[in-house]
Amino acid sequence: MSEQVASPSNDLPAVTAPEGAPVDVAQLKKVFEAALMTSQEPLSMSELKKLSDAPLETRFVEELLQQLAEKYADSGVELNRVASGWRFRARPEMQKYIQRLDPQKPARYSRAVMETLAIIAYRQPVTRGDIEEIRGVVVSTQVLKTLESRGWIESIGTRDTPGKPALYATTQQLLDDLNLRTLSELPALEEMGNLIELPQPDAA
Repeated sequence: MSEQVASPSNDLPAVTAPEGAPVDVAQLKKVFEAALMTSQEPLSMSELKKLSDAPLETRFVEELLQQLAEKYADSGVELNRVASGWRFRARPEMQKYIQRLDPQKPARYSRAVMETLAIIAYRQPVTRGDIEEIRGVVVSTQVLKTLESRGWIESIGTRDTPGKPALYATTQQLLDDLNLRTLSELPALEEMGNLIELPQPDAA
């Protein structure tokens, strides 16, 4: 038998929890905060729900995360949602100070790499032939390897045409690196190059 356990805050919906296992909202918020602060990667909704002793509704977890985000609204870090889940990160205006601790030159990707990435991002799924037709030049294997090694593109299958060419699409990692949730939030083409300037030793 389960019971509805209301949170102390009037802003939060009721939570379905097993009998005898009420949800301590204040404690749960601390647990979320600690987990997100110490995780190297974004935490998905399913992972966050595992942190609770009682079953949680998605709406309730999202409300708790929103309250946590508001707590840090005036700080140097922010809690936001990307394709893979939720994460804390330093605010963009703080990066120039943080980089003083470990100065690294942003990766500078070649025009060929950036053009190829843009075509895949905005026309996906595409084959190597599609990319070459749009760019008007041959796409080198190294360009595709650079994007694959960075985790920004992947082969998602083959096209049902002679030769069965591989179909390429972008990954969640690209969205995470751009601090986006979905492909619909992709920036204008001319803005992408400015956003993708990350410390990366194997830049092409």
